[in-house]
Amino acid sequence: MFSRLLFNRDIRTPSVTLEGDIFQPSGLLTGGSRKGGGDLLRQLHELAETEAELSMHEKRLMEIEAKIRELLPLHKKCMDLKAQLELKLYDLKLFQGRAEQNEHHKLGELVKRIEQELQEAKSTAKEKQLLHEDCVNKVSFLEKSIKEHDSSREGRLKDLEKKIKETKAHLQSASKDLKGHENEKEKLIMEKDVVLKELASLETQLSSLRIQIDCLTSELEEQRERLLLQEISMIMQNLSLIQFVKRMEMEQKDCSTKVDKLIERHAWITSEKHLFGKSGTDYDFSTRDPLNAREELEKLQAQQSGLEKRVNKKVMAMFEKAEDEYNDLMSKKNIIENDKSKIKMVIEELDEKKKETLKVTWVKVNKDFGSIFSTLLPGTMGKLEPPEGCSFLDGLEVRVAFGGVWKQSLSELSGGQRSLLALSLILALLLFKPAPLYILDEVDAALDLSHTQNIGRMIKSHFPHSQFIVVSLKEGMFNNANVLFRTKFVDGVSTVQRTVAKQNK
Repeated sequence: MFSRLLFNRDIRTPSVTLEGDIFQPSGLLTGGSRKGGGDLLRQLHELAETEAELSMHEKRLMEIEAKIRELLPLHKKCMDLKAQLELKLYDLKLFQGRAEQNEHHKLGELVKRIEQELQEAKSTAKEKQLLHEDCVNKVSFLEKSIKEHDSSREGRLKDLEKKIKETKAHLQSASKDLKGHENEKEKLIMEKDVVLKELASLETQLSSLRIQIDCLTSELEEQRERLLLQEISMIMQNLSLIQFVKRMEMEQKDCSTKVDKLIERHAWITSEKHLFGKSGTDYDFSTRDPLNAREELEKLQAQQSGLEKRVNKKVMAMFEKAEDEYNDLMSKKNIIENDKSKIKMVIEELDEKKKETLKVTWVKVNKDFGSIFSTLLPGTMGKLEPPEGCSFLDGLEVRVAFGGVWKQSLSELSGGQRSLLALSLILALLLFKPAPLYILDEVDAALDLSHTQNIGRMIKSHFPHSQFIVVSLKEGMFNNANVLFRTKFVDGVSTVQRTVAKQNK
């Protein structure tokens, strides 16, 4: 390749290799025996490349230094803005602290809490309503089942009631017979008393006889055998009397235990005891036969036991259980209805509070809206009123009057007048709960100078306790500002200039 370039007819130029050998087009070759010449050229070549890179880096370094010099003012401006931002954040924190202690903020928190309670009450009301509907469905189902059960068991219950009445009649007759037995018992008790009296008299006679015997023993020793026999006979008679008395006492005890058991079993005995044995009453024992009464009682008891086997006792238990469940459900239903009435009262109270709050809000916003709109457009009036035949709860319409003549529609207003109307409504809503800070970005861009001045006056008069940051390009807005911040370019750099109004110095 090297020889083709060297001996080309069009080129024919002397050439030097990297090792330092010189080739002439005529064919002369020199420098073949020199050492180190090629390394020097290579080093010169590397030096040239390094110098080229160095110049390129120096040029780039100059460009970077120029950019740094351009960014130094921006860096300074950034640091200043950062410091101002920290100051504004501190001011904002102070404003937030004041706002949290403001009455309007407390009222806002109270309204939020009331709304949350209203939502909870509504959700509770929904749950109670669902529970009430479920209980009503259960009650209707149970009533239906009870009616079906009643339709099928009325005949059987009538038969059972009839049989129960018959059984009660038999029991009453048996109780009357039992009262006859009680009268007999009383007769026996009276006879026992008579026997006891006779025994007492006999005991007195016996004692008197013994005394006589003791007194006459000395006189009647001769007749001892005869008197002894008489005494033995009398003693035998006394012993028989004593055995009779003991037997009567045992019978009395048995009768008394039976009487006690009957009194415990039948409570009516104590209440009707004073009628026992009297003629013309159910307890006239002289006209009653105890044996016949006992036989009738046994027959009635046998009939009762037979009826008990045919009566289904589970039906009565099921009826009592269903009746208990029905009473329980009715009590729950009453409780739910009471809770429902209470919840309705709470909802009505909250609705009244909501209506009162909406009415107060409407009155305040309507007043501020008219005042702000008349300030922005002198000679005009504005108000918020409900449509014809409706209340303020159904909605509100914006009405505007120019020179005392009310407009039929807002389409009759110009674009600037509509802008002022919308701005008045927004500011009136904001004035209901004033915030400590507002930011307006060129709200006067499409307005005339006079309207711009009116906006500044309106802000100053209606929002004395709030701070406004207004971005504007018109002098009319500047005249009402307390502090102006003007931005402009100085030597290609954006700067901010702060100016305090003369009236506030």
